[in-house]
Amino acid sequence: MKKTLYKRFQQYKDLGDKTFVQLTAEQLGWKYNEESNSIATLVKHMHGNMKSRWTNFRTEDGEKSWRKRDEEFENDIKSKTEMLQLWEEGWEIFFKALDEIEEDNWQDLVQIGGQKLTVFDAVLRQLAHYSYHVGQIVYLGKMLSNEKWRNLSIEKNRQKVNTLEELKNQNSTEIQENSSPVCYAKSDEVRDDYKI
Repeated sequence: MKKTLYKRFQQYKDLGDKTFVQLTAEQLGWKYNEESNSIATLVKHMHGNMKSRWTNFRTEDGEKSWRKRDEEFENDIKSKTEMLQLWEEGWEIFFKALDEIEEDNWQDLVQIGGQKLTVFDAVLRQLAHYSYHVGQIVYLGKMLSNEKWRNLSIEKNRQKVNTLEELKNQNSTEIQENSSPVCYAKSDEVRDDYKI
């Protein structure tokens, strides 16, 4: 399970990384209006969240008393380098904490803001939170880059080609016996609970 979660979180980090390389420092600090956040501010917030949630997460509340959440939304990042340092540090803290989780720890209880959650639920909560902000980062990046934007996944009119290439490159050991919830393994027969 940890390997799958690590892969999902890494995919979101990669989307952010691929967005940042396409943008200037000026673009990273751009805000639509006073109520919105720049990409740099979103990174600053994610960093604060990651640092608070994952520092000693098994023994301390994930909402640390030293966290200054409101300050995370001040648009005061001075350079692309500064923003990237926060981005990398936040992910490093998170991945280190994820590495420390053992298979028999997923149902253990942790606390975030006084609320008790299983370790598994706490990780899923953060997966949703980080993907939400990475989506904002990518959306802003695409708007700011406009026609210079380089797609981060499947380019238009490339779906069929990409799918065939992925299948050719896929190792047969990566394909699970029951890879479809609808059909039986190695069979076109639809499972009873999915028949119409």
